Amino acid sequence: MRVESNVRPSGLRSDLADSAGAVNGDARRALVLASGLASIPYAGEGCTAQLFDTLSTLAAADLTAARVAEAHLDALAILHQAGRPARPDQTWGVFAAEGPGTALTATRTGDRWRLDGTKLWCSLAGLLSHALVTAHVVGAAGDRGRRLFAVDLRHPGVTAHDDVWVARGLSEVTSGPVDFVAVTADAVGDQGWYLRRPGFAWGGIGVAAVWWGGAVGVARTLYAAAERRPPDQIGLAHLGAVDLAVTGSRLAIAAAAAAIDAGEADGSAGSLLAARVRGIVARSVDEVIFHVGHALGPAPLALDARHAQRVADLQLYVRQHHAERDDAALGEMLVTRGSAPW
Repeated sequence: MRVESNVRPSGLRSDLADSAGAVNGDARRALVLASGLASIPYAGEGCTAQLFDTLSTLAAADLTAARVAEAHLDALAILHQAGRPARPDQTWGVFAAEGPGTALTATRTGDRWRLDGTKLWCSLAGLLSHALVTAHVVGAAGDRGRRLFAVDLRHPGVTAHDDVWVARGLSEVTSGPVDFVAVTADAVGDQGWYLRRPGFAWGGIGVAAVWWGGAVGVARTLYAAAERRPPDQIGLAHLGAVDLAVTGSRLAIAAAAAAIDAGEADGSAGSLLAARVRGIVARSVDEVIFHVGHALGPAPLALDARHAQRVADLQLYVRQHHAERDDAALGEMLVTRGSAPW
């Protein structure tokens, strides 16, 4: 269990922040909180800003709470888009990562499917009731391709390897491999639907909203220190730099929410928007951690458990952005447009 001072949010919904703060890094409590968020609106239906605000509010208080809630809400949104609503007693994750040396295959068996193989990076597979899982279809040539499936993780053929997770950040959000042996599954959408749907890009922006909320939590530690003791000129410079990073990301996320609700973030436009927002926020996170660390030195990392854990959680989580590789992917999107984007 993690304990320490919790810098209070200003202007955010205190009830949600209190609930997230009470999670305090506990994955089971995070799941209880996530399962109570079913009324949060889906992206693209007019209230996307509320969704992103909810995710960032959770993250500013506790990144475990936000990390678990984001995945659960993303799965609910995918099921909603597919016309397959989840039951209230179910907790969901999304396992869609691909990696070298492993493969998860799907074979049609009548009206349903059978999954076999190993899937990497399956967060909380040992605690969730269900997951949406991508697998490679085998069989007739017309059926081949990558497809999304709904799986009951309580099936006896599912084995989660939580013991390989040694991360100090998000330590209870274990994200190890899962073995599937003759596991029954239901297809969700046709081949490629998971990646084609507009919500794929929107979900990536939701993750960025969590990163941003985590950066806000780190930034509040610096502001609280400035309130306790007036900073010198160097301290003020660090505070100003943090404000620029945090504010820039907030504006980018707000603009993205408006674009999604206006129908301006579908297809390639959505992919470009997600790449930009994720890149902006990831860079802001790095800047906030840098400036807060330089301004405050080792003391909060050594003596404030909540701050130290928040930094560790955030540094791990933001590495879902692949740094220069994602910047290169963004650059490729730009050069294929045929005209300067600025």
